[in-house]
Amino acid sequence: PAPTPAEIVRTALAVEPRDGTLHVYMPPIKLAEDYLALIAAVVAEFQTLEDGAILIGHSFGGTVLLHTLAEEWPAFEPGAVILIAPPFMGAGGWESDEIAGRDDFSESLPEGLPVLIYHGSEDDTVPFAHIEAYARAIPDAVLCSLPGRDHQLDNDLADVAKDIRSLAA
Repeated sequence: PAPTPAEIVRTALAVEPRDGTLHVYMPPIKLAEDYLALIAAVVAEFQTLEDGAILIGHSFGGTVLLHTLAEEWPAFEPGAVILIAPPFMGAGGWESDEIAGRDDFSESLPEGLPVLIYHGSEDDTVPFAHIEAYARAIPDAVLCSLPGRDHQLDNDLADVAKDIRSLAA
């Protein structure tokens, strides 16, 4: 059976250790209806989280997470936002019928919120140049360029896991 939007979001917003491996997933979304269901599920999932939760999104999941935060800030205070290879929607990135492009997220993110963006230089899914668009849109973000890594960071999330541990400590 297909996962529910809530199951998709939990996976998109959490790093899940399984059998000694750290997994971060975001299934592809192709239809506007699926995107709207995902946004609703993200907002619903926000209701279950507590202050200090670290929000993580990979690829389109990171884009959805960031845009959702920009439009509907949750009742809890996130500890950090971590984006892995997120496509940028707008100038310097991709155009989308589902997501309006944004040039500036700094007004919608609280001052001092850690935002870390990881991107592999050999990503053939989301061009590496998208990280530069995020640098302009979130000037305080920490950009983590990973030389030689692909869209899945070569299935090596050691850098991400290390940073999550330091943020959670």
